[in-house]
Amino acid sequence: MPRHAQVNNIDHKDLRIDTRRSAQLGDDVGFAATFPAEFRDLQAYYPIVFRKDAHGVLAPIALLGFEEGVNLFLDGERWDAHYLPLAIERQPFLIGRGGDEMTVHIDLDNPRVGSAAGEALFREHGGHTEYLDRIASVLLTLHNGLQRVPAFVDALLAHDLLESFALDVELDDGSLNRLAGYYIINEDRLRGLDAGTLGQLHAAGHLEPIFMAVASISNFRALIDRMNRSRAGGR
Repeated sequence: MPRHAQVNNIDHKDLRIDTRRSAQLGDDVGFAATFPAEFRDLQAYYPIVFRKDAHGVLAPIALLGFEEGVNLFLDGERWDAHYLPLAIERQPFLIGRGGDEMTVHIDLDNPRVGSAAGEALFREHGGHTEYLDRIASVLLTLHNGLQRVPAFVDALLAHDLLESFALDVELDDGSLNRLAGYYIINEDRLRGLDAGTLGQLHAAGHLEPIFMAVASISNFRALIDRMNRSRAGGR
């Protein structure tokens, strides 16, 4: 059970955060939540698809593997991509509220949290370290970005731009695997939009992330290659 607390320089003056990347520290996940403004950074490495949550609400994710709990970008204690999704980087922190003000909270039961080694949160005399300032910036960017997701998805649905997606993959070991339950941009419908609709999407800030999501689909080939290497004994 997570144990959340607002970060402060009295109770947490000696806390350190293990920023290594590993399954033991919680990084072995199959996807990361994302938002339109992050698509440009993600699309060079990860397929960007859409999935429904437990309530049937669609949202974009960066796909990290083909199975729940399997992150094909983990290589020991190394993340094998030049961009780390912000939803991964922010762990073990989250946004909380102190009145009307957003504040940095921490999950004290997260395996990254300790006092022996890692990144300090506070300087000797109580000021924030650069690491904590970075985390605060990441959390704010995530918060603001995720606030824009519903409008983006609504625009895609309004123009019938999402289609269900299934990928059948035969791996080098002969096994057959199916990835299903996701949605991608329908490129034929996108190409069929008239100039006025494209202008409206552009004015709303939706057009660029649409094209970034489309471009990201080419990363499925690299993800399949990663899965083949993983099955062969190395990521």
